[in-house]
This record gives sequence, C-alpha cells and structure tokens, in this order.
Amino acid sequence: MTDPIRITSFGQVETVTLARPEALNAMDEPMILALQDYFRTLAERPQVRVVILNAEGRAFCAGLDLKGWAPRQQDGETEGAVHGGWRTQRAIATVMQLMRSCPQPVIACAQGAACGGGMSLLLASDVRYCTPDFRMNAAYIRIGLGGCDMGSSYFLPRLVGSSLASEMILSGRFVGAERALAAGFVSEIAEQGDIMARAEALAADMLLASPMGLRLSKDVLNRNIDATGFEAALALEDRQQIMLSMTEDYAEARRAFAEKRVPQYRDR
Repeated sequence: MTDPIRITSFGQVETVTLARPEALNAMDEPMILALQDYFRTLAERPQVRVVILNAEGRAFCAGLDLKGWAPRQQDGETEGAVHGGWRTQRAIATVMQLMRSCPQPVIACAQGAACGGGMSLLLASDVRYCTPDFRMNAAYIRIGLGGCDMGSSYFLPRLVGSSLASEMILSGRFVGAERALAAGFVSEIAEQGDIMARAEALAADMLLASPMGLRLSKDVLNRNIDATGFEAALALEDRQQIMLSMTEDYAEARRAFAEKRVPQYRDR
C-alpha cells in the first residue's frame, strides 16, 4: 500500500503532496490521519518555516472518499452510523484546525477539481494558487447534506464575500479559475508546469522574514479575522511588534539593512 501523502524537504520549506491520484486524491481515513500527524507535529518543528501543499494527478482533491472509512469494531460490535459519521466528520475538521493553528504559512497549489473537503483544504491554507483548469464547489449540499461544512461557512464569506459564498453554499455550483481569481480566492493562475515555481518563489520571499516574525504574522492575521473591532486588531499588532523588537533577529535585521546585506537569522 502506497503512502497517501508524500513529504519532500527543501531546506526550510516542506512540500506535502496528496498522493492518491487514482482516486482523484479523495479523502480516505489513511490520508486524513496522515495529514493530522503531519500538521500536528509542525508546532514542534521550527526548522520548517513554510509548507507547500499540492497534489498528484489531474485533480487536487475530489472530496470525501465514501468507501475509504471502515466502520470501527468494539467488543465485537460495529459502531453506530452516527458514531462512525461523527468520527469521520471530526477527523477531517481536525485537519483544517491544525492547518490554521500551525505556525508555518501554508501555500496551496491546486489543479483540476477541488470539491467539498478538497475545497476546504484550500480554505484552510494561507495562500492559494491554481491552474487554468481549476474548479471548486461546496459539494456537500449536492449529496443531501447542508452546504456549510468543513469551515466553508466560516472562510468563504471572509474570502469571496457573502453573495458568491451564498451562491456556492446554497447551490453547490462550480466556480472556475478566472472567477476564483476575480473574487480573491486565489492569488494567481499559473500553468501546471509553472505553479510550483510560483509557490517556491513566494516561500523564498517569506524566508526573508525573521522566523519569529513570520510565525507571529500568521498568528495575528488569523486572530484578527475574528477581532471584535479595530482597537482589538491594533492591540494584537502592537504586542507583536514590541515582542519582535526585543529579539536578536531584529537587531540583526537592522544591522543587515544598514550594511546592505541579507540578514543571518538565528531564531533568537
């Protein structure tokens, strides 16, 4: 059995690749547990500073693999339908939570279809690029469920506005690459052969920041999505800046700027 995800390291950048192309990278239990394990460890791995998420094959992720979750057995009895469904639901939702809470920025590269949970993986990422053939939908409502699932009702209105979010969530309609770009869902459209180079170039720019500066910037961005107002947002920003100004890396950044060289950060 092949691994459902593949991890590749390039210095301080790691690439996580969904590796079930024969199933259009649909989410089965081994894939979700592997993603949980990976994103859960990142808080303890500061040597990894940026994560790139991509996928093999012609689709980014076709959503939930309905055949990929075997019922659990306990004391010789099969778990109930509600219990099994809840376990699956929480397992996938946990991946989204871990992606948002990990200190590393996550750059997603998506091609082809991103349906349901696949779209939610993109929603939980920090930056998104896509190929011209990209299309996404909140597929849940098309299979007899509600359209609000895996963070879609939280992230979509914040990313694309309430009108497009409502259209997608209430209808399950697909949105293609050009409309996703116009709505601000993705930062850029790139050809399949170029998309990883765009993500790697952005990761390289992120690495120019001090390690703690990058981590705290993601943290404050995420917290200020839910800030109660302008004053609360400013308070978080003020604390971040004063904390960072006391680090050795800040002093090094100032020296490097004056000496017109690249800073040599030590995460101190």
